[in-house]
Amino acid sequence: MTAPRRFNLLIVGGGGTRIVRIGVRRSVVGLALVTLAAGLGGVGVLVADYLALRAERARFLAAEPRLAEQEARIEAVLARLGEMHAEVQSWRDVRVRIWQAFGPESVRGEGEATGIGGSSVPVPLAEVTREAVRAALALATPHRPVEGSAIDRLAALVREEGEGLRTLGEFLGRATRVLAALPSRWPLSGPVNSGFGARTSPWGGGEHHSGIDIGAQVGTAVRAPAPGTVVFAGRQPEYGITLVIDHGNDVRSLYGHLSALRVAQNQTVRRGDLVALSGSTGRSSGPHLHYEIQVKGQPVNPVAFLWE
Repeated sequence: MTAPRRFNLLIVGGGGTRIVRIGVRRSVVGLALVTLAAGLGGVGVLVADYLALRAERARFLAAEPRLAEQEARIEAVLARLGEMHAEVQSWRDVRVRIWQAFGPESVRGEGEATGIGGSSVPVPLAEVTREAVRAALALATPHRPVEGSAIDRLAALVREEGEGLRTLGEFLGRATRVLAALPSRWPLSGPVNSGFGARTSPWGGGEHHSGIDIGAQVGTAVRAPAPGTVVFAGRQPEYGITLVIDHGNDVRSLYGHLSALRVAQNQTVRRGDLVALSGSTGRSSGPHLHYEIQVKGQPVNPVAFLWE
């Protein structure tokens, strides 16, 4: 049995009295069905896209508060990184100033490289900020490593300055022990009546004065300017009652024209200890203290040691 080539479409009126017959080819009916199916498929795709967009929008709205929170945290990190960068840079400035005070000979061989060049201008904060943003993104997406981020650079700078400060600390530790042993304080308070060097002798003619004469009444307390060991405590023809303290490192202090001693030979003294009383014994024109510092046996100007 062969398939019909035409289809008849009957349209019946409301009362059932009129009948309209429409003849439709089979090919037209097939085309209409295909068109209808395609239309329904397109509508389905549009509905699916619409539903997907709605779901995506809902997820975005849900994530928006978290994004705002993360942005605020990134801003806080940026501000903190800027503060840390400035602080570490200030360490470098302090370290350089301390090394400069000791001169180039003091830092040679202390870990500082020689034969280097280039600018020592600090890294601009804008560059640090840009790299900090990249670093923050890297923290949000760990599978995207950031080369040379601000955090890495800051960590490297901290390590570098930490090493430099440790080296400086070791050097200052040794220097402090030496400085603490130097006679850096005045043995007593009073005016300097006669300085170190060439002068006119009170008894006529010129002479080299090997110390300073500090004016003081008889019986004024004389205190040790630094720790040391008494190596001489007795009388001497020119200085009368005389005291000599060895402070180590080839540095000695001498006190002349004393009226009395308060320490004995070989006694250890501390900084600030009472060691003698001023007077006018020996070759003296009046009450005062002759104060002298010797380095490797040679008198030097005591004023260069008097820091306090």
